[in-house]
Amino acid sequence: MKDRAGRRRARRLAIGTAVVLALAGMNGPWVYRFSTEKYHEYKINRPEYKADNGKWEVVNFPEKYRQNTIHAALLHTGKVLLVAGSGNNADNFNAKKFDTRIWDPVKGTIKKIPTPADLFCTGHTQLSNGNLLIAGGTKRYEKLKGDVTKAGGLMVVHNENPDKPITLPAGTKFTGKENGKTFVSKDPVVVERATKVFDATGKFLRNDPGLGRIYVEAQKSGTKYQTGTQDNYRVQGLSGADARNTYGIAEKIAMDKKDFQGIRDAFEFDPVAEKYIKVDPMNEARWYPTLTTMSDGKILSLSGLDEIGQLVPGKNELFDPKTRKWTYTKGVRQFPTYPAISLMQNGEMFYSGANAGYGPDNVGRDPGIWNVATNKFTKLKGLSDPNMLETAGTVLLPPAQNEKYMVIGGGGVGESKLSSKKTRVIDLLDPNPVFKDGPSLEKGTRYPQYSILPDDTVLISGGSEDYRGRGASNILQARMYDARTGLLKRVADPLVGRNYHSGSILLPDGRVMFFGSDSLYADKADTKPGKFEQRIEIYTPPYLYHNPQPSLSGGPQTIARGGSGTFTSQQASAVKTARLIRPSASTHVTDTDQRSIALDLKKTKDSITVTVPKNRNLVPSGWYMLFVTDNQGTPSKAQWVKVP
Repeated sequence: MKDRAGRRRARRLAIGTAVVLALAGMNGPWVYRFSTEKYHEYKINRPEYKADNGKWEVVNFPEKYRQNTIHAALLHTGKVLLVAGSGNNADNFNAKKFDTRIWDPVKGTIKKIPTPADLFCTGHTQLSNGNLLIAGGTKRYEKLKGDVTKAGGLMVVHNENPDKPITLPAGTKFTGKENGKTFVSKDPVVVERATKVFDATGKFLRNDPGLGRIYVEAQKSGTKYQTGTQDNYRVQGLSGADARNTYGIAEKIAMDKKDFQGIRDAFEFDPVAEKYIKVDPMNEARWYPTLTTMSDGKILSLSGLDEIGQLVPGKNELFDPKTRKWTYTKGVRQFPTYPAISLMQNGEMFYSGANAGYGPDNVGRDPGIWNVATNKFTKLKGLSDPNMLETAGTVLLPPAQNEKYMVIGGGGVGESKLSSKKTRVIDLLDPNPVFKDGPSLEKGTRYPQYSILPDDTVLISGGSEDYRGRGASNILQARMYDARTGLLKRVADPLVGRNYHSGSILLPDGRVMFFGSDSLYADKADTKPGKFEQRIEIYTPPYLYHNPQPSLSGGPQTIARGGSGTFTSQQASAVKTARLIRPSASTHVTDTDQRSIALDLKKTKDSITVTVPKNRNLVPSGWYMLFVTDNQGTPSKAQWVKVP
């Protein structure tokens, strides 16, 4: 009996084994993948692994709260502003469906905010009062050549009357003297009065006409309404002196590709009231502009595509937070769109040459130091790949006192397949600063995300090898750059690929959030259209898997430059460094607000006293996160401190 029962068990086991082996044979790849994924999941969740490499997690918002996040900024309330505008979606634009959310990473709540204009591809920066200045955005979406039905282009309106400006409403018709074709303006335009010109003796020479730029379209669809040469245009509806003094001149008006057009609108976002406040519009319409803080606290607005869809012709301007008005800077200085530019300790501006896109490949691409007051620009040398700075990242390495900048990755101009593996470092405190190659990335990387951390490291993650992730070229890698040693270390791999329209933000608890990504295609063969990445991902750095975070409490909420503040910490004896980190405002591989400032530090048994440097160019006014870090590199949670 026992032998027969044993033989039956052996037979059943053999049959079961054969079935398992047969299934494994038929589903070998699946079984292998399943087991590999399970082992990988086990490996990355081991405490030792996380202590060395950190950990990534995806934050899944409910469907109704997801959006195409293009811009993100950390507010001094600890919440994160997520701005989509129309979210690179023409249907949303046409329906005037513009989106802004506020996310609380501590409570996990998300709230919709009414959005007053299409802030898709706007510019933004932190203001000294804690508000976020937002300026520019989208007036019109681009149209590819095959989608254009009416000839359109730039009409330059001339006013030769020195006594008064003239205003032409939208819908004004211009008829060519030679070609006889009529074009209609899409927007109103104010053309300033002419300027009287005299010689050295005071003799009148001529009137230089006032100029206004306007976009016009043919009245009817079809290629026969295009023009191929320059012509003078009569302005319909004018009479007498206005008709004699006012006319248009246009070059080719055609059915070629029409670029995005910008808006002049500007707003402050109030983090406490959680609403937009309209301020005076910019003098120039801008799409893809950079906003950054100047020495005197004014905000510099640079570049962008204007209301015609052309690169703003070097007319830069300043926002005064006191008056909320805009004025032009001295002279003309042209940059590609979203230029990476930031304030130096001597009050001048450093331009790394990195940018996010539009503009001629031979204008404004050279890195240099710019004195805005005099408009003097001094070029910087040493770049080993100067043609690869588009879609590169630029970061002021910590601490900011060292004034060393790193330029990360990048690629060729436009839709180029070229991408750079390089990092380049420049020391601006050197009497003769020159770019030098830093440690290389494993792959050529466009659109890297980068965030300064409280322990003087920089997290570099993501990007793609090709333009907008073409050929499924997203890079699922992350690295930590140690600003003290100059070494680049591989850490845990992100779970989500990110390229164009992505970015990262350091949170007050020491973690880093990642947002966005806008691939052209969804497959390696580039046959399926891409889908905007709406998931937010959080990276917990290795330092949060070491010691418990040092405590930090009490202390003043305001510390003046040159002033000190004392805070309570039960781990004061172990605290090694203190840093003021300016909250990020990130978009299009551009985050001019990031900087980490070293503070002088004194300790007692249960308290620390920090002193803020006196230099206002090093420490622009505004809100900062104060972190202290222990001798193992573990940071505290941040205390918010305002520098008035």
